Amino acid sequence: MRITSALIDPALLDLPWSTPLEEWPAEHLVALPQGISRHVVRFVRLDGFVYAVKETGERIAEREYDLLRALERIDFPAVEAVAIVADRTDDAGEPLDPVLVTRHLQFSLPYRAVFSHTLRPETMTRLLDALAALLVRMHLTGFFWGDCSLSNTLFRRDAGAFAAYLVDAETGALRPSLSNGQRNEDVEIARLNIFGEALDLQAAELLDEAIDPEWVADEVIARYERLWHEVTFEQEVARDSRHEIEKRIRKLNELGFDIAEVSMSVGEGGRAYVRPKVVDAGHHTRRLLRLTGLDAEENQARALLNDLDAYRVDTDLTDEQQAAHRWLIEVFEPVVRAVPAGLRRKLEPAELFTQVLEHRWFRSEESGRDVGLAAAVQSYLKDVLVHRPDEQAVLGVDVPAVAVESV
Repeated sequence: MRITSALIDPALLDLPWSTPLEEWPAEHLVALPQGISRHVVRFVRLDGFVYAVKETGERIAEREYDLLRALERIDFPAVEAVAIVADRTDDAGEPLDPVLVTRHLQFSLPYRAVFSHTLRPETMTRLLDALAALLVRMHLTGFFWGDCSLSNTLFRRDAGAFAAYLVDAETGALRPSLSNGQRNEDVEIARLNIFGEALDLQAAELLDEAIDPEWVADEVIARYERLWHEVTFEQEVARDSRHEIEKRIRKLNELGFDIAEVSMSVGEGGRAYVRPKVVDAGHHTRRLLRLTGLDAEENQARALLNDLDAYRVDTDLTDEQQAAHRWLIEVFEPVVRAVPAGLRRKLEPAELFTQVLEHRWFRSEESGRDVGLAAAVQSYLKDVLVHRPDEQAVLGVDVPAVAVESV
């Protein structure tokens, strides 16, 4: 047996590598919701972390491992590659397929787990937005996916929306940039895959009757095209119209994209043409991390920053760093600590805080006055959070509950 690992974790040696993955004993496994896969996939727990273990071919495993490591280096939203285990043999000396090990993304769900009940149109809209944004970010990075689908994506809640993460990169390729033809090929693959997945949801009666599977496939592409145009199009402005340039940059920041530079050219009639160079998504995430050290999804970060800015105004603190430090200690951390230990597996802290803010707004609207943060926290814990399912990795569930597919 040969292990290539990004982490030095001796616990990897304790797993039953001489046994085919689909026959692994229950004591090694964790039951987690799983999407449709062409490979056998199992979840295991080692030293407090949950890992996904996938049997595949050696060259495919090596390629995907290298791609996931490259995406990690550029801070792309994807699962983290941990190890390749190759040269496996069973007890009789017969060769077994290599496996790729990745770290499970906490608080994430495959799309079929999100659709455990009939999918409403508004939920589908949020998922399609997240997938379209992931595809745009991917193409800006120069990554060709080759198998974009809901099945190959994990979703985390993001302040009323979803954030999407790539979970399968075996068909991908990372290049300096993509041509329009390469982008269009990726988009058409996405359209076909999503149409099939929507038909599957419809057959399982998990799709609202008002939702047409063909509309689902077309809509994610339409959302992708609108967002791609917004972040890449060349805008015509008057030569002295600095306001229009600043407005464009602010709009891209609001969409979550940072700008590295602006390319300007002058054409006939003195008209100026402006094309911003987008660096990456995560504008608000990076600002929140810089100010507070909190790592959050983009919409969560936007909501937290809005609350931080309001706190700064209320306290008349002119220094942004000082205000951020006091907000963290006096506002954010007390809300998180107020959650009883038995409920802390429900939501991650950033999502919890954004939901408390939203709950406070609704309660204040009902009461005709600001109910205050402390009262909103207690009301949210008692009336809302206690009834939510756990979204962190749930350990110890019977192994037969795990859906393992080999297609």
